[in-house]
Amino acid sequence: MIEEINKKKLRLDELRPLSRETVKSIRESILLEWTYNSNAIEGNTLTLLETKVVLEGITIGGKSIREHLEVVNHKEAILYLEEVIRKEEPFNEWQIKNIHHLVLKGINDKYAGNYRDQQVMISGAEHIPPAPFLLKEKMNEFINWYNTEAQSLHPIERAAMVHIIFVGIHPFVDGNGRTSRLLLNLELMKNGYPPIVIKNLNRLEYYSALDIAHTTGDNSKFISLVLKESDDMLNRYLSLLNNNR
Repeated sequence: MIEEINKKKLRLDELRPLSRETVKSIRESILLEWTYNSNAIEGNTLTLLETKVVLEGITIGGKSIREHLEVVNHKEAILYLEEVIRKEEPFNEWQIKNIHHLVLKGINDKYAGNYRDQQVMISGAEHIPPAPFLLKEKMNEFINWYNTEAQSLHPIERAAMVHIIFVGIHPFVDGNGRTSRLLLNLELMKNGYPPIVIKNLNRLEYYSALDIAHTTGDNSKFISLVLKESDDMLNRYLSLLNNNR
């Protein structure tokens, strides 16, 4: 699959630069789907259509302030990723905390951008994240791994591993899932790949693959899931661009 993805990525690169209209159309569509699905995985009850309306600045009757904020915050976090990529900023803890702060802003300001000070459990998972006093050490190890060993991995595999390691550490009280998927896509986008959308419909497969990675050290199922989603998104991009031509 990596060989096929590499070929499709090369074809996409050959079609660049994309027209402004095409970029705008694709960006708006993916931003909506990414925001809807990432929030839905965490229990947000807004539909895709309702999410679209909230992104346009309209409130939905009967829905909580938190659910509205989760949509608006996620959009702001994506805009921040785009800024990080434009400025070619290096991956670091400050960047991770900024992303998380945007995710939880106005929802839980005490913990937005701050590491947890209590033990947490991952709902439905066997894996138990490290104790709070170990977080600084674990995050340092994570960043060091990224700057050394991770650089020899294929960009998609590296993106998948960023997600696996980060969510295994679970450094925040809340918002780890959304932040991990933002970090995954940040890595893909840095390397010229389209962001992927992990669909709410596939959340059981997604959670299962993550728990297997954390409890057995077998990362293959999760990496395969990310490869499949990357392949699907490349197909989508290429199909749209070929139609436009």
